[in-house]
Amino acid sequence: MILKTQIDIHSETFKHNFQCMKQKVDELKHTIELIKVDSGKKKEQIQKNKNKYSARERIEKLKDSGTYFLEFSALAGRGLYKENLPSSGIVTGIIIVHDRPCVVVANDSRIKGGTYFPITIKKHLRAQEIALENHLPCIYLVDSGGAYLHYQDQVFPDRDHFGRIFYNQARMTAKGIPQIAVVLGYCTAGGAYVPAMSDENIIVKGSGTIFLGGPPLVEAATGEKVSADELGGGILHSSQSGVSDHIVETEEQALEKARNIVLHLGSFKKQKLLTRENRDPLYPSEEMYGIIPTDLKTAFDMREIIARLVDGSELHEFKKNYGTTLITGWAYLCGYPVGILANNGVLFSESALKAAHFIDLCDQRAVPLVFLQNIVGFMVGKKYEKEGITKQGAKMVTAVSLARVPKFTLIIGASYGAGNYGMCGRAYQPRQLWMWPSARIAVMGGPQAEKVLRSIKSKTDKTKIDQTNLKEQYEKQSSAYYSTARLWDDGIIDPIDTRKVLALGLDTALYAPFGKKSKGIYRM
Repeated sequence: MILKTQIDIHSETFKHNFQCMKQKVDELKHTIELIKVDSGKKKEQIQKNKNKYSARERIEKLKDSGTYFLEFSALAGRGLYKENLPSSGIVTGIIIVHDRPCVVVANDSRIKGGTYFPITIKKHLRAQEIALENHLPCIYLVDSGGAYLHYQDQVFPDRDHFGRIFYNQARMTAKGIPQIAVVLGYCTAGGAYVPAMSDENIIVKGSGTIFLGGPPLVEAATGEKVSADELGGGILHSSQSGVSDHIVETEEQALEKARNIVLHLGSFKKQKLLTRENRDPLYPSEEMYGIIPTDLKTAFDMREIIARLVDGSELHEFKKNYGTTLITGWAYLCGYPVGILANNGVLFSESALKAAHFIDLCDQRAVPLVFLQNIVGFMVGKKYEKEGITKQGAKMVTAVSLARVPKFTLIIGASYGAGNYGMCGRAYQPRQLWMWPSARIAVMGGPQAEKVLRSIKSKTDKTKIDQTNLKEQYEKQSSAYYSTARLWDDGIIDPIDTRKVLALGLDTALYAPFGKKSKGIYRM
């Protein structure tokens, strides 16, 4: 069925919403540009004098000319530390190399020598997770001094700290996922395992070095004085130790060599989906700016967003008249079949049952799932508990958890409480999770939290809670910027880019098998 818009693009409400969203998008773009400019600007000339490129320049030369770089978490680390850490000191994303999607992980040595802060490690591990889930080759552009010693207790000993990088590399190797390392600068301490555990690695003569302990540590431990190049330079590792497979003179040659390695990785299989010819939606994507209310408590019909995302604005709805606070249906997005779940209000028992049924249908038919979140949570109250809202919500959460097909989540508006869980929040491992600048994420809305805490506190003591501070806290901690700085998502995107971002995610997801169906369809 073709979705027909009910939006009046000439109304004052639409114009107001449009301007507010455009302002948010402009702010987002400006912030990202500042991050790029701020990435080691003081060291830029020093690097150029050494014929070295920045992390993003290296990525640009590595990928196919004219192709899109889907960057992950550009604003990660923003405001987390007293030290300035643009993009958490590492640039990650998906690029196309010889027509093949690859995950790229590029250290930015202009920021604290490319060392790893806690958020840097989290971002590196997330990139590896994406490569693992989608069976994509992973290319490491290494230029790092290892762990940032001032935070050693937060980067070294725990399960998801520095050592997890190499654990992931071993698991990727076991699954036959190619890994290529390009050593463009220091590759120090445990970081030396990155090239050593890759399928092939390249080292740049004169600037690339690999060693478990650098010259200062060697002298401190043994008294031996040795230069970095003598200790672990390209000539040593390519002709004596055998750690390096290729030695080159320049970064240009190193990146071209990496491209050639990708070219010779051999054949690869993709999952087969019944795709169709790509068709544009009937309505301009820019109109999405005017649909989202400035106050997220104001309701809007999510079909208006779907009509501007899917091919031909066509949605084959499932159970349209049942559980109406959740829209479910099948569509095509840039030619790929998808099952869409979109919030049109709070989740009731009927909505949860409908969702579980629909997810199982998509899983049975091997159709990827797209969740469009604007959810304040499941309905609460005596009447709804009596009707079994907790039990029905658990069925929805179970269905989301066990779905074998790729899942993608887009947070458009609110993402509160258990609604975040049922609609495939971060904990439920969507292949990718993106936010719009308008998005908010928290255990509940600020006003609700204030009332709950006031009620609890009134029963324990008579001291008044600081309502202003609590509201300010929730306002800050529920923003898209707060979320993305902590890697609760894969980035904030311009609504206009949503279709392109989801399409690239769907394409890359086809490189990994979906897995076996564990149970049949059941009607609840």
